[in-house]
Amino acid sequence: MKKVISAILALAMTLTVCWLASAGQAQRRMESTADADEFIAAFLGEHPEELEGTWAFTPQMEAALRQLGGIAGLVKQLAALGSPVSVLPAYEGEVGGLKVFFVPCTFSAIQVDLLLAVQDGMIAGLQTAPYSGGRAEASGSDLYDSLALALPVPSLGELPGILTVPKGEGPFPAVVLLQGSGPSDKDESIGNVKPFRDLAQGLAAKGIAVYRFDKRTCVYGAELMNDRQFTPADEYLEDAVNAVQLLARQDRIDPDRIFVLGHSLGGNAIPAAARELENAPVKACGFIMMAASPRPLDVLMREQTEFLYSLMPEITAEQQAEKDAMLAELAQLRDLNALAEDDMIAGAYPAYWKWLADYDILQAAKDITRPVLLLQGEEDYQVTLTDFGIWQDALGKKENWRMISYPGLTHVFTAGQKTEGAAAYARPDRMDAQVIEDIADFILP
Repeated sequence: MKKVISAILALAMTLTVCWLASAGQAQRRMESTADADEFIAAFLGEHPEELEGTWAFTPQMEAALRQLGGIAGLVKQLAALGSPVSVLPAYEGEVGGLKVFFVPCTFSAIQVDLLLAVQDGMIAGLQTAPYSGGRAEASGSDLYDSLALALPVPSLGELPGILTVPKGEGPFPAVVLLQGSGPSDKDESIGNVKPFRDLAQGLAAKGIAVYRFDKRTCVYGAELMNDRQFTPADEYLEDAVNAVQLLARQDRIDPDRIFVLGHSLGGNAIPAAARELENAPVKACGFIMMAASPRPLDVLMREQTEFLYSLMPEITAEQQAEKDAMLAELAQLRDLNALAEDDMIAGAYPAYWKWLADYDILQAAKDITRPVLLLQGEEDYQVTLTDFGIWQDALGKKENWRMISYPGLTHVFTAGQKTEGAAAYARPDRMDAQVIEDIADFILP
């Protein structure tokens, strides 16, 4: 989604961008994969600024790019991916009713797809997405089945989903998965890792059904981009409640043993979701929070910015200016009342930030009476052991809470080190087996 916080907790993993078209020139329409190949080749070439005025863009994209500083500002946002190494031919698809051209790209730091969204031949946006050269979802195995199960979304349609369920009649315990920030797919794909796929397959092999679905900001980004009142409640809570109700109606699922798991910003949403579920017909019987932070999101963003720039052996004047600009933009969040309704800070409108400012996550967490498992990777530079310590101090003595940290694991609970930064996600690693084992032990009686 063009207005939600993309790459907040996975810096440079999701890039949301828009375009500015110059007036007074005949502009080309994007109609074919050949057009997409040509566009991306120029964008990654030596003179990407020549694209301005050449192609037709939607008015919404034109307005948004003005805030980014044109094509030059857009190119700078790709710097964290490294230099281009190779580009595969584009192929056509559809996301949220829009034609989309997928262009698989290999950069020196990571592999991603560049997605060109097109509306009536006009470019409606460009963003990064998981590299499509990754492994496809298997239909099943000797231990579990993977079944298509869409999640209805009132007023929008539905979200593609997969229920990974153990072989047999059941009924089985189940867990709903909530992704981190940005327009994430059902696997929560980041670079070449797919943590939610790993959870689904690993837990299903142990007798636990798992339901995961594309975020509404991934599927309906074009429809939601102009909603100035969009908040994390819209992003997470309704879908979490509806997913639990949907699972409870499935023949092979035990409606009395449904859990909800959130990762990163999805983990932050768990205390709010727990409150909403207490008023739902079917309630969750427990919760798992992975790499969740009790601190304000803008504080984390400033820390991440400082940390990632500290990894550079030498910061050029241009890079220092970029860093200063990022921190200056975040500084505007210190006075939310001074922002206009349509001001966009770090990819989100003020309503999004105001909801977070009013959200007392620690109090909401203290109000949870059902079992909670909190997990933290000790090599996570995005949500750190500082956050884990706050959770321990506030809730470590409560009988319904269990907390575990893992040496040598990153934000997505794969092996790695903080000093790798986002490059750790370039390896096609799988989630650590002990993490999956601990979640299974928490769910199973």
